[in-house]
Amino acid sequence: MNLFRISWSNLKDKPLSSFLSGLLMTFGITIISLLLLLNKQLDDQFRKNIKGIDMVLGAKGSPLQLILSSIYQIDSPTGNMPLEEAERLTRNPMIKTAIPLSMGDNYQSFRIVGTNKKYIDHFGASIAQGKLFQQELETVIGPRVAAVTGLKIGDTFAGSHGLDKDGDVHANTKYKVVGILSPTNTVADQLILTPLSSVWAIHEHHEAHHEAGEAQEDEASEEAPREITSMLIKFRNPMGMMLARGINSNSKLQAALPNIEINRLFSLLGVGVETLRGLAAVIMLISGISVFVSLYNSLKERRYEMALMLSMGATRAQLFGMLLLEGLVLALIGFVLGVLFSRLGLWLFSNSVSSEYHYNLAAFNILPEEWILLGVAILIGLLAAALPALGVYRMNISRTLAEE
Repeated sequence: MNLFRISWSNLKDKPLSSFLSGLLMTFGITIISLLLLLNKQLDDQFRKNIKGIDMVLGAKGSPLQLILSSIYQIDSPTGNMPLEEAERLTRNPMIKTAIPLSMGDNYQSFRIVGTNKKYIDHFGASIAQGKLFQQELETVIGPRVAAVTGLKIGDTFAGSHGLDKDGDVHANTKYKVVGILSPTNTVADQLILTPLSSVWAIHEHHEAHHEAGEAQEDEASEEAPREITSMLIKFRNPMGMMLARGINSNSKLQAALPNIEINRLFSLLGVGVETLRGLAAVIMLISGISVFVSLYNSLKERRYEMALMLSMGATRAQLFGMLLLEGLVLALIGFVLGVLFSRLGLWLFSNSVSSEYHYNLAAFNILPEEWILLGVAILIGLLAAALPALGVYRMNISRTLAEE
């Protein structure tokens, strides 16, 4: 007797109830699996990009905004600050490295960032093609920039003012691509990097273009102080954390601590994530109840059939196993479809994020937590099937056959 074939036939015999039970199981697993995937991808991106950055120095404003704009490039900067003042504050012996960043332009929504070689080294990137920028208006682009825009070594392009791709184009001054970075799966993959002097030159020319007269242009160039957007700082030891309080209290600038701000952000997001996870767990339990009700009703309807099978030599253990198989099959179908739908959801979400922020969150490998989820789904399916299946051991064969 092929128990699996009989179980499958029984499920097909009740398509509506089987579909409902499988759908609920699939829906619950999809939500939980998608949340696990998103949490893993976001955590990896946040932790990987923040590694080695103990403090961000920038203009006064929201500390979280300063972190998001300077490290992750997904928000607007809080403003600019004088380079001289930033350098003065970062001469402290407790500071190991200070990487300057100057932002404000983009090309096809990819941000143009003025910085130095330390920024490239920080993310472990190397020059895959071409060379490192050496002169003003030379750029090194990330692999994602090259793939999306089609830029290659030797190409020139004009940046757009601001972080919106529809901003005013600096048509009179063009950048030149001299290098392409190797992939690192960090924020460096989606940036256009250039010397700080390039950003200053572009904006001085942009401002001078709106001035009336050459004398005013010369005066503006001479008197304008050099400004940057932020500095990424690494301390020599944990004692450097005390610098942040002093800077926030005694200067016009702001010092934000990435670990604190990102943990705060994740704690805020965690409330919503846990709520959705709880909802998915409830849906899975309802699915288990649906399986229980379906098999309980099925057992009542098939009492004569089972009594006949018992009279023909089948054992009660075989019939019990047959019913357990029905619950197991529904659980496995729900898990497989749930995992597939969660990958589809992640792919759609990644495409949406990629088009706006250029982050790639698509990762389709099975997480260790999902194997635990499989065990939970199987357990729910088996328990839901076992409760009505116990009725097989209480069945009176002769009475059941006589009643029919």
